[in-house]
Amino acid sequence: MRATEPATVPAPAQAGLKDTWKAAGYFLACQCRPDTDIVAGPVGHDTRLAAVITELTRLSDSVLRVQLTPADRFEYHAGQFVTIFRADGLARSYSVASLPAEGTLELHVRVLPNGRMSRWLADESPIGVEVQIQGPAGECFYLSGREDQPLLLAGTGTGLAPLLGVARDALHQGHRAPIHLVHGAANRHGLYHQDLLAGLSANHGNLNVWQTTLEADGPLDKAVLGRFPSLTGYRVFLCGDPTLVQLLRKRAYLAGAMLDDIHADAFLPSAS
Repeated sequence: MRATEPATVPAPAQAGLKDTWKAAGYFLACQCRPDTDIVAGPVGHDTRLAAVITELTRLSDSVLRVQLTPADRFEYHAGQFVTIFRADGLARSYSVASLPAEGTLELHVRVLPNGRMSRWLADESPIGVEVQIQGPAGECFYLSGREDQPLLLAGTGTGLAPLLGVARDALHQGHRAPIHLVHGAANRHGLYHQDLLAGLSANHGNLNVWQTTLEADGPLDKAVLGRFPSLTGYRVFLCGDPTLVQLLRKRAYLAGAMLDDIHADAFLPSAS
């Protein structure tokens, strides 16, 4: 089950759950004995909220930045994902790169040759059009505390969106330990936001950014573990291709990261 107000859930009902799951309001219904009212529902049945498409910007030949303004208060953690519903019912999920305090949602959309949602956004430029958003969901987000624990953020393609959100949120909350952000792509044309990442790294001494390509450095899992052979004590965030995320998750654990400190959201491809 999931509570809409996580703070109202009794601690025993969340015993054994990841900190990110607790923060999202998940709890064990069989262990829950509330001493106050709780509004809860099945996982995945979040209320939809209206939002307006306010800006569309090309970040590369294949990536479009979409900015949405919700019609009402929308609570989320940077790095989680939301589902967009078009008026005709077409739905797609995208991760959030923005911070809640910014008031708008920033999504990075991969533009596919036959992508129904991505081509609509890229070709018709529906600025001012109202859509519905549902969520948030996902466990790739930063929680305050353990500010001296190093972070490793790794992903491919538009997996940069949640990783960027996590990195910016960690810096915003005063994380002190090194933050290593690794963004991979098949070739240099798949990389984007180089200037933004360089600027963030220049302004924050504990943020280290490394953009890598399959052509130059080989598979991302080997490149990452070659640079970080030991991940003991690290908090790890992984996003992007499902096969790669699963492989990185396994290798991060074998390299010493605790399972509870590995947060992963795989991007499941749509049919179109």
